[in-house]
Amino acid sequence: MVGDVHDKLELELRRGVVVLAVLSGLRTLRYGYELRQSLIAVGMPIEEGTLYPLLRRLESQGVLTSQWQATQGPSRRYYVLSDAGADLLDRLTGTWHGITKAMDDILDEGRRDDT
Repeated sequence: MVGDVHDKLELELRRGVVVLAVLSGLRTLRYGYELRQSLIAVGMPIEEGTLYPLLRRLESQGVLTSQWQATQGPSRRYYVLSDAGADLLDRLTGTWHGITKAMDDILDEGRRDDT
């Protein structure tokens, strides 16, 4: 029971930060699979069925730009932050730091109360 609750809540936490992780990973030009692998490598797994619709949505919102590039294999769609996306990343990063500071303070206070 507790394990199930943990798994569901962990999934909710990850969903809440996936946009920030994707934006951060697209400071440089990358194609979807490359981005996904880099996120997995740092402990932020993301399913293809989540990533690709998110990339298309962010592009339609003007946060990303994309271009097709021919490679040795099939052509790949590469994504990168637009100017608006870079601004959004900066703003969301500030928000993230504020939230994590507040949560660190809340969690630390809880530990002090336990002693």
